[in-house]
Amino acid sequence: MTAISTTSAPALSLTPTAQTDREKLSGAAKQFEAIFLRQMLAAARSVDFGGDDVFGKMDETFVQMRDERFAEIASQSGALGLAAQIERHLAALLPADTATAQKAT
Repeated sequence: MTAISTTSAPALSLTPTAQTDREKLSGAAKQFEAIFLRQMLAAARSVDFGGDDVFGKMDETFVQMRDERFAEIASQSGALGLAAQIERHLAALLPADTATAQKAT
């Protein structure tokens, strides 16, 4: 039998790690950007050009699912930069000790 070394495996913890205010702010900004993108895409798709749709309501469902996924991916990747701008602006409102701790890392 071969011994398995545990020194190279990362330590897993069952206790949740506490997020800093800056991490929470970053997550909230990304979520806001995703919501904003979904609303923009829904408004853009609400225009009816009068074409006959082959798949009817089924097509609308898949378009909505695709738009939602696109919004999530775009907000996580920072493609538009809206989340970064929101985070940067609101980070100035965080308590001073939190802001200095974030700059140190």
